[in-house]
Amino acid sequence: MKTREPVLPQNLTTKAGAQAVLINLLKPLLPFYSENSARLYLGVTSTHYENDTIPMEAFARPLWGLAPFWAGGGKTAQFEEIYSRGFAAGPDPHNREYWHTCRDYDQKFCEMAAVAYAMLLAPEKVWNPLSEQEKANLTEWLWEINRHECCACNWQWFAVLTNLALYKTGRPYSRERMESGLAMMEDYYDRGGWYKDGNGGDKDYYNPFVMVPYGLLYAKYMENEEPERCARFRQRAVEFGRDYVYWFSEEGPSIPYGRSMTYRFAQVAFFSIAVLTDTEVFPLPVMKGILARHLAWWMNQPMFDNAGVLSIGYSYPNLQMSESYNAPGSPYWALKAFAFLALPDDHPFWTVEAAPLPPLEKQKYLQNANMIVQHSNGNAVMLVPGRTKADGHSHTIEKYSKFAYSTRFGFSIARSSVTLEEAAPDSTLAFCVYGYYFVKNTVETGYIVNDSGITCTWSPIAGIQVRTKIIPTPTGHRRIHEITSNVECTAFDCGFSVCTDDLKGFHSEEQEATACVRNSDSFCAVTARSAQGKGQVLVPNPNTNLLYPKTQIPMAVYAIHPGKQTLETQIDYFE
Repeated sequence: MKTREPVLPQNLTTKAGAQAVLINLLKPLLPFYSENSARLYLGVTSTHYENDTIPMEAFARPLWGLAPFWAGGGKTAQFEEIYSRGFAAGPDPHNREYWHTCRDYDQKFCEMAAVAYAMLLAPEKVWNPLSEQEKANLTEWLWEINRHECCACNWQWFAVLTNLALYKTGRPYSRERMESGLAMMEDYYDRGGWYKDGNGGDKDYYNPFVMVPYGLLYAKYMENEEPERCARFRQRAVEFGRDYVYWFSEEGPSIPYGRSMTYRFAQVAFFSIAVLTDTEVFPLPVMKGILARHLAWWMNQPMFDNAGVLSIGYSYPNLQMSESYNAPGSPYWALKAFAFLALPDDHPFWTVEAAPLPPLEKQKYLQNANMIVQHSNGNAVMLVPGRTKADGHSHTIEKYSKFAYSTRFGFSIARSSVTLEEAAPDSTLAFCVYGYYFVKNTVETGYIVNDSGITCTWSPIAGIQVRTKIIPTPTGHRRIHEITSNVECTAFDCGFSVCTDDLKGFHSEEQEATACVRNSDSFCAVTARSAQGKGQVLVPNPNTNLLYPKTQIPMAVYAIHPGKQTLETQIDYFE
């Protein structure tokens, strides 16, 4: 792994500094562009979509950073030349690097949004240099999104943004497709600024990745034509942001939760686009602080490969946690975080001081998102009921249905259910039944979330039914499990995965009913408050946690007998 210079928050508070950080992220890509520059080859791992699309995706995603960089006056001759050639070659059906026509639900629709973003923000670099034939080719290729179905979720915004770019460049566009996409967004809107990602979809990072910030982009370019709709998008963004800020810790990171974690610092894209569109969610110094700390935290993670390319993974390279749609170039969606680079040199953003987070409640019930968030000692913890149904995305249960998620501890992904070490069941209740391990998965409808806690009912396997209450406490939370079992088995009530890097030092301890793992900056202790519970520390397989390659999990172990019984466990992680 190449040694990288540490990036401090102040490196990102000046325009020149932030531009340098972006270009340092992008320079390692230069050797991997194709001869005509329309494709970018970064690896050989595959996806559920066509291998032919993978290098096109990798070409498009750097535009999320380059477009605002260019729009704000940034200059980089190498990338300007690459993208000039690439936009001439990729949409040309007679070029060997042609991007090809599309099908229903084509991954290229997602990449069209990046192209559209660049056309809107930086037409002088992306659109104006093209010849009339090249403009016609690009228009024809983008029009493919109007000929096919888009997924009924955040993807509807891709069709809206693509047609918006065609409209703003004076090209034929589909007003009908824009209106149908916007109508679906209204259908997905819930309350308090939050959308569901499709009908019945999650309230996860696709709100700040797409649903809310794309509304702000639409408002930026359609303010004159549709003032009422644009005002509605802005108001929703303000409401959303005042909830979403609770997902961030005072140290910079936000809570790993849900799918698409390999998009990393796209987590702060909402605040970046809010700044770009002059949407005052919080005073400008506060939003600048959120951006600077978040990006600095990420730039200091070992998330790059030996060539300096962003890897699939989270804080370090890790294919285990990926989804079927994560290709080698996919992580560059993270560059949405750099939208603020489009601000002009004289914008006050560049001169205000980066401020701390606004005053936050130590415990906040986010009614609109169905969760409770706790803040203390630089750690943000999210308590959630879990999902009511699984879907086709990888490791859905681990990503949505644990009891708690944390900026300090992340979460772990199971390798198998054959051993407890492979299952790595952090922050959940696991059962060993017939020699296999089963964890909390989907919950029944009718769960309860309110100021005092969470109640949900679930079943890890036929024959075992659990009703769980999660009660926040000043030092963490308490779990009460009412279990009805038809079988003799063992239950493991697990705390967070704690980093146990031997180069940094740690200490783990088992003492009767309590297990604790502690390192220099965090700890998690689990105490069995029910009779006959025993404290135990699990050493899971390496590379199961998103944040740390090596962890240990404190847990309370209980014998479960046929019939009904109640378990009570205290989980502590705040001093």
